[in-house]
Amino acid sequence: MNVKLGKYNQLEVVKEVDFGVYLDGGDAGEILLPSRYVPEGCRPGNVLNVFLYLDNEERLIATTLQPLVQVGEFACLEVAWVNEFGAFLNWGLMKDLFVPFREQKMKMQKGRKYIIHAHVDEESYRIMASAKVERYLSKERPDYQPGQEVDILIWQKTDLGFKVIVDNRFGGLLYDNEIFQHLETGMQLRAYIKQVRGDGKIDVALQKPGAKKVDDFSEVLLQYIKEHGGFTSLNDKSAAEEIYEAFGVSKKTFKKAIGDLYKKRMVVLEDGGIRLV
Repeated sequence: MNVKLGKYNQLEVVKEVDFGVYLDGGDAGEILLPSRYVPEGCRPGNVLNVFLYLDNEERLIATTLQPLVQVGEFACLEVAWVNEFGAFLNWGLMKDLFVPFREQKMKMQKGRKYIIHAHVDEESYRIMASAKVERYLSKERPDYQPGQEVDILIWQKTDLGFKVIVDNRFGGLLYDNEIFQHLETGMQLRAYIKQVRGDGKIDVALQKPGAKKVDDFSEVLLQYIKEHGGFTSLNDKSAAEEIYEAFGVSKKTFKKAIGDLYKKRMVVLEDGGIRLV
């Protein structure tokens, strides 16, 4: 059995000692889970889900704490302290996560947050982080369909919008003219695939694309008007921000839904708003 450093492992308790329990690490030998992390009533033979990392003396150690990132993942983490070797990030464990200067894009500052990728350094076998995240994005062509739901991590602002990391694997882009809410680096959101371009780049949107979205929202808008006495002062001349605040959709989606309800003769358009027929 090979254990995975920097990830969760299902390991069996083999013996109890005064300062914790030892787990069967297979080829890596017995691994200590210190007393403070041992679940109540834990006995030899129990199988525990533990995270493995290296302690201050570079020994393999287990914890039941949940780190903010695992090896192979991207995350937005805060710098806890800096020394002459690099920066140390708070990732929810006793020992902070090291980012050597060579893995920083700009000199990291204490108290600031940065998007990083966690990996095992091949030379030292230590868990490290890198702010040079482009290097760790998948080079494979994504196999997504338009409209498919994905998880995104907001990465950085650009002239076009925001770069995002899709499903912890791919780079993607969210366009400015399709954003109707406050976004900042490190936010984790659900999004939808707009398209995978010829060059393999991904465009995503925060609203579900296509006609189904308009149909879905037409029903929402109709219900909203019914619940508000058959009238709403929001109309196609209302500000995009007002529309987003009320419904969480773009003005374009809102206008399409009005058109849809109007064609079905369910509403009439007045100067002051929209009224139910």
